[in-house]
Amino acid sequence: MTQVIKGDITTLKVDAIVNAANQVMLGGGGVDGAIHRAAGRELFEACLKVPEVRPGVRCPTGEARITPGFKLPAKYVIHTVGPVYRDGTKGEAEKLANCYRNSLALACENGCHTVAFPCISTGVYGYPIEEASEIAVKETKAFLDAHPEMEVIFCCFSEKDKAVYEKILNGKE
Repeated sequence: MTQVIKGDITTLKVDAIVNAANQVMLGGGGVDGAIHRAAGRELFEACLKVPEVRPGVRCPTGEARITPGFKLPAKYVIHTVGPVYRDGTKGEAEKLANCYRNSLALACENGCHTVAFPCISTGVYGYPIEEASEIAVKETKAFLDAHPEMEVIFCCFSEKDKAVYEKILNGKE
């Protein structure tokens, strides 16, 4: 099952929320900063313990890592790093698709049945919302076909983004 809501992802009582993180995983702006603030200092400390795969990179673009949710109503935070959008010809679509694939696989591996996603890469990373939501919906539907017991919530910050997701989810052009 998939649904779209407008809301604050940090308030959702789900098994896991997905954080649109940066590669260092130590907080930032937008949804990343909001999740770190709501989860408390413990999230920062847990992220510090995630091993770097190279200097300054705990989670490469397209990959995902999981930590407890600490003070959040969600049991887990799944951190994924979306691509910075350049012009759509630098592998951005595949990297963004990998964010959804890897986040959902990690949720499944950790026994999560409800997962909430923000709009990954559409803020300061500049990914056009229409293209990003098409990828999100396509990858989520493909995953849920194989895992019908799971539920995904797309949690949008604005009514405009919510309307775009709803249009794509409902197959309207």
